[in-house]
Parts: sequence; structure tokens; C-alpha cells
Amino acid sequence: MRSRAMECAGILLVSLLLVPLKSVATEADKNISCSNLPPCNFPAIYNFGDSNSDTGGISAAFQPIQAPYGESFFHKPAGRLSDGRLLIDFIAEHMRLPYLSVYLDSIGSNFRHGANFATGGSTIRRQNQTIFQSGISPFSLDVQIMQFHRFEGRTEELYRQAIDLSEKKKLPRPREFSKALYTLDIGQTDLAVGFRQMSNIQLRAAIPDIINQFSAAVTRLYQQGARAFWIHNTGPIGCLPTATLYLRNPKPGVLDNYGCLKSQNKMALEFNRQLETRIRTLRAELGHAAITYVDVYAAKYELISNANSQDLCRWEEIN
Repeated sequence: MRSRAMECAGILLVSLLLVPLKSVATEADKNISCSNLPPCNFPAIYNFGDSNSDTGGISAAFQPIQAPYGESFFHKPAGRLSDGRLLIDFIAEHMRLPYLSVYLDSIGSNFRHGANFATGGSTIRRQNQTIFQSGISPFSLDVQIMQFHRFEGRTEELYRQAIDLSEKKKLPRPREFSKALYTLDIGQTDLAVGFRQMSNIQLRAAIPDIINQFSAAVTRLYQQGARAFWIHNTGPIGCLPTATLYLRNPKPGVLDNYGCLKSQNKMALEFNRQLETRIRTLRAELGHAAITYVDVYAAKYELISNANSQDLCRWEEIN
């Protein structure tokens, strides 16, 4: 199981290089295909994270996301904080699985091939704030793991009670939980909260606890039977428009050559360094797990630093 899962993870990692990390508003985006790569044989995906992989969770729990989100691919709001598909959508496409239904959406959901527990604004550590105060989701990573535990138990219960096949067709197959791919993309909001509330020294000191809690979540999934993990590090948060939106006349050296806030990107790199170190430890501790660490930071920064050659424009150039 472990060797096959690692092989599939390698195929998926190659496919990452063939698709945009966020959907770009072009017709070419719709025609991107990884059909020349062999599909991985995971029967389902269970995703945990924040807005980078939320396919409708925060929209289902609170006010629906409005246009112009979704305009470039879905041609309507589709629960994503993007103009089109997210990376988790491309992963599902490559695995020839449907886009993930969100756990929190009670209408029209189909969980036969997995579920999405991610919500925009989610953190690894619980925050003592409400979404109405600061946009922080109440569904932190530990809550998402608890939701999955409930989801798995309820699935097995309903499967046993089902009388005919029609009652099972939108349910996961209980035996496939251990064969599914478990994806995690979270941590960016923890840093964003830290930048607002802490000094850089305080935030750096908090990173080990954030990593500890992330590690505990992965271990809990493993104890529940998960074996194949696909883990993203955090992206160059200092390149987000919010990082420099209110920055006026920055001093020399504050921004890099691409307009990104150096101090925030440096913190993201430190977070990623500690995350990668912990993942190496988890590989040793969780003997039957196949854990793939994906350097999303490098991929996103590569796109940002080569925006012109990628036919992308910087956000401040958008009217």
C-alpha cells in the first residue's frame, strides 16, 4: 500500500507542474488536461484546510460567496474564493473523480468519492475570535478532524442500515476510507492572524505549537485508518494583495523585487521549514503511512516572479 501510494503521489506531483495553482481568467485554463499522465487509483479524497482548498464550506455555513467569484470557469459563484478552480479541483480531475462535495452543505451533496472539510479562514490553532469580528472560521483543523470522525462513523452506521443499493450510492464505501487520499492545505491563516496580533518574535515563538497541533491532527487521521497523505506547505503570504494594500512609501528593502513583503515571506519560509522537519518525523513514527510534502511556496513564488512570461499581471495593475 505504501509503495503504491508513493507512486501515485509522484504522479500527482508531476501533474501539479502542468496546471495553474489558482484558476486564471482565460479560455486556455478550461482546456488544461493531465490526460497524458496515468490516473492514481485512489477511490476518494478527504480534504482539510482553509480558503486555498475550500470548495463551498464557508459559503454553506454562512453567507454564500457572491460574483464575480467563479466567473472564469463555472460562470457563476461556486463556493470558491477564486475566479475558477482550485488546486484540489485539479487533483480530483486528474484522479478522474468528481469535484468534492463539502461536508457542511446539506443540499445536493454526493460523498461517494470523498468530502471536503476545508473552510475559508480556517486555522490550525483555535482562535478566540468570531468570523464576524475578523473573518476567522470557527472550523479550525481539530474541529475538521472531529467532523471527519463523525462523518466516518455515521457513514458506517447508514451503510449497515441501508436496505437497497440506492441508499448507498451517495455514501462512501466504509472499506475505502483506508484507501483514500487525505489532503491538507492549512496554516496560512495562522500566520495572517499572527501578523495582526503579535510581533514577529512572538509569532516565530508560536510556530512550534502550531506545527505540534498540525502533527497531532495527522496522527489522529492515521489512527482512524488514513494511510496516504498529501500535505501542502504555506504559500508566499507576503505576496498577497492584503500584505501591502495599506503600505505607503515603504522603506528600501521592505519589499522584494516582485513587490512582496519580505518579512512575511520569511516567516512563511520558517513555518515551512519546521513543517517539513516534522513531516520527516511523522514518516518515521507512522510506519504504514505514505506522506507527500508539496512545496506550494516554491511553485507559487515561481509564478509570481515570472508573471510576465506566464501572461499574468500583478494585482496592482488590475483596474
